[in-house]
Amino acid sequence: MKIMKPIFIAGPCVIESAEVLDVVAEELVRLQQKYDLELFFKASFDKANRTSLSSFRGPGLERGLQMLADVKAKHGLRLLTDIHESYQAAAAAEVVDVLQIPAFLCRQTDLLVAAAKTGKVVNIKKAQFLSGVDMQYPVEKAREGGATEVWLTERGNSFGYNNLVVDFRNIPDMLKWTPRVIMDCTHSVQRPGAAGGKTGGNREFVPAMAMAAKAFGATGYFFETHPDPDHALSDGPNMLALKDLEEVIKNLCK
Repeated sequence: MKIMKPIFIAGPCVIESAEVLDVVAEELVRLQQKYDLELFFKASFDKANRTSLSSFRGPGLERGLQMLADVKAKHGLRLLTDIHESYQAAAAAEVVDVLQIPAFLCRQTDLLVAAAKTGKVVNIKKAQFLSGVDMQYPVEKAREGGATEVWLTERGNSFGYNNLVVDFRNIPDMLKWTPRVIMDCTHSVQRPGAAGGKTGGNREFVPAMAMAAKAFGATGYFFETHPDPDHALSDGPNMLALKDLEEVIKNLCK
């Protein structure tokens, strides 16, 4: 059996500024070179699923994609971003290498097919209300829509109100449908809607989530990271501080 080299997906939750993108990208380039990583830079041009209408969503499709293109041109990193509506797929595919389907939208047929038709890799995040076995069907939709490479990502399951738990059995279950199963180590420690109109989280558990996923056979790891998570404009409580990313990656690479 061929052992797959793990991939790493990392970056800020949402595009806040060119300065934040550059700071994160420079560190990712350094880590990529030091540990010989297969790495993708992630940031969202629009966070359409924020808890509150007043929450920061990002620069939008046109400006956001230009900022991501600038990251690729300046730093040479491969890119991943998420799309929320079918019309965004073709435009995003002009810039990024991987199109990500958000967890809440993983059963949206038109969105999956639009992403698949671009010819890009499609990363489908498992919904908080689905099992790993259930993800057979989104994978089939994407493949029948024309995708040649489909990834799946585990990000936890709803556990009552304002809480998530991870059933790590989902990882080997999803490996039945695709050889690339990624552990979202930061969204899995979220506390959805638990911070008074925004999402809370417990970033101290991120390293343990990553190591547990490795034990269950994960073939990739997803980290939202920021130079100052406590002042990030989205997902700060569950994001890993940029200064702490290397230690987690070093342990996963052992």
